[in-house]
Amino acid sequence: MNINALKYPIGKPLIPQKINQEHINRWIDTIELFPALVSEELNGLNTKELQLQYHPKGWTIHQVVCHCLDSHINSFVRFKLALTENRPTIKTYEEAQWAELLDTKEYDLESTLLCLKFVHKRWVFLLKNLNAEQWEKTFVHPDGNEVINLRENLAIYEWHCRHHLEHIRLAKRSKFNA
Repeated sequence: MNINALKYPIGKPLIPQKINQEHINRWIDTIELFPALVSEELNGLNTKELQLQYHPKGWTIHQVVCHCLDSHINSFVRFKLALTENRPTIKTYEEAQWAELLDTKEYDLESTLLCLKFVHKRWVFLLKNLNAEQWEKTFVHPDGNEVINLRENLAIYEWHCRHHLEHIRLAKRSKFNA
């Protein structure tokens, strides 16, 4: 398997030109189920196995889980900013550098998973209660000044959940390929 296939095991995000309610409902379901799916994948893994990588220079399982919490907290905040401000410019963050911080590499994963679960519960509550007008709210991503509406952001983060879940699965299989 080539390095790009390992980096993007489900491919890059594909956002439909016309996003309908069926898409939204399905994507919210993915976000709602994500913490339980991650917990299931981690069940029974020991400390050494949590250090497995999905490719030779990729993050460890531990880092992937912590990255998801960091990223999804940021996404939740982006939704709230878009809902309460007029086309705000969001703040980006240095994901690769965050992944090297001690809390990402060594903090207790049980606590991280609990936090992920509760962030997702609150995020899903918000998502399920947005009206059609709210779904059209936008924010500006400073990389390229791209305007993103909340429907598109939902699509991106639904992909993000599936993407990193597959990274965890790849890393678990890597122990047999070493």
